[in-house]
Amino acid sequence: MNTLNSSIKNTRQKYREIFMTCAKEIQKRVDELKPAGVNDIFDTFERGSAGAQWQKNVLDMFENEIAKDIYRKWREILDYREKFSCTGCTTCCNLACSEFSPDELAQKAKNQDNFANQFLSIFVPYETREEAQHVYPEYLELLKDTIDEDVYFYHCPKLNEHGRCSDYENRPQICRDFPDNPLSILPKSCGFYGWREEVQPVALMLHSMLEILNYYKDKIRDPEAVN
Repeated sequence: MNTLNSSIKNTRQKYREIFMTCAKEIQKRVDELKPAGVNDIFDTFERGSAGAQWQKNVLDMFENEIAKDIYRKWREILDYREKFSCTGCTTCCNLACSEFSPDELAQKAKNQDNFANQFLSIFVPYETREEAQHVYPEYLELLKDTIDEDVYFYHCPKLNEHGRCSDYENRPQICRDFPDNPLSILPKSCGFYGWREEVQPVALMLHSMLEILNYYKDKIRDPEAVN
């Protein structure tokens, strides 16, 4: 438990530091496009004004330069994942978690949600939280201490008596792709733990950059003025 808490705290501290660095760098790039006589990128400007054109140029820069660079680097992270492989620790098979209840997932599946369809094709819910607690008690304690919303736990019934998948060749894509997020909490026994540790700083940077870009987009006050 102490190891998991320490890992989460360290990640949060790293993220805060990386976020501030990225915010300063993006602000610098925004200011480089700033015309004379205007003050704040979030001001409301008249259509056709220098300020409106500044906003348009900033959004174009976000979309055609920064966002594309983020996407390219994210693809590199996912491609690098292919150098690692599953070691069969079965944590992801025995303790899949979702913010959605079984009923909510079933409704999503009815609405043609591909992820929900795949998830329900392989995972079944634990009858009680206590059942899941036996699989990874430290993880459940960590979730209880760090999040407010309900989390539902599922397991795959296709593991055989040796802890191996009895239908490995036909496993769904979500199993083949897991983990697809280098910010996920993984046990050290996971074959992708090393991948996560190596790429996490870059993943944190990309995540912070997306958060900052979305903040700018939301705060620019007159979308019509930049069209």
